[in-house]
Amino acid sequence: MTLTEDRARPPLGRLENRTALVTGSSSGLGAHFARVLAAAGARVILAARRTDRLQALAAEIHAAGGQAFAVGLDVTNTAGIDQAIDQGEAALGPIDILVNNSGVSVTRRLGEYTEADYDAVMDTNLKGAFFVAQAVGRRMVDRAREGALNGARIINIASAAGLKPLGQLAVYSMSKAAVVQMTRAMALEWGRFGINVNALCPGYIETDINREHWQTEAGQRLLARLPRRRLGQPEDLDGLLLLLAGGASGFVNGAVIAADDGLSVA
Repeated sequence: MTLTEDRARPPLGRLENRTALVTGSSSGLGAHFARVLAAAGARVILAARRTDRLQALAAEIHAAGGQAFAVGLDVTNTAGIDQAIDQGEAALGPIDILVNNSGVSVTRRLGEYTEADYDAVMDTNLKGAFFVAQAVGRRMVDRAREGALNGARIINIASAAGLKPLGQLAVYSMSKAAVVQMTRAMALEWGRFGINVNALCPGYIETDINREHWQTEAGQRLLARLPRRRLGQPEDLDGLLLLLAGGASGFVNGAVIAADDGLSVA
């Protein structure tokens, strides 16, 4: 077979006629990523456990002139992944872009982690991410074999913590380091089908989920230790997200890209 990649690329940052799946899109970075992709013209399948929030986000995207469809998905329930994808694709078409974003964290010292803490992080961040990517990847490979795939993209949301261990985030760091290697393995195996798999590694980004923490004494102490004593904003990731999702990244496969203001090299 021959690798198919659309050389008649749309303008940088435009994603018309593309369907994207964003996991963990009920809040935080996932919701932001969904808004950005929809504003760029993509049809967006919103997936998360909190379907009430997804419905509200879908209504917001529709009101802004975009297309979105909400599906319930708990990535730790691997038996339900294909069903959620089926629902999304039936509504908006085959997935061209996966933003594999679901993630959780538990803050503990090494000696304080319980088995339940460990399983909660690994089941979502690694196992869930793997099986979502596997389910989407299988469908993309099938389309490639039929000659119906054109420039597919999988973007795994890892973390600067996957590049550099962060204090009291050992298990989270372990899970995201594994996502980095997972990305490389997928890029190696699926690249010949025209599926580009890359990892985006954000640093500390202020979102609705963590905003209050940064006002606490502990949050201020952490902020003072960052390379430039500042937090990122979700918008700081937009350029990389749109690059990796679009046609201009056709030669970018297996990349692990930090957007962390220098945290991982400090």
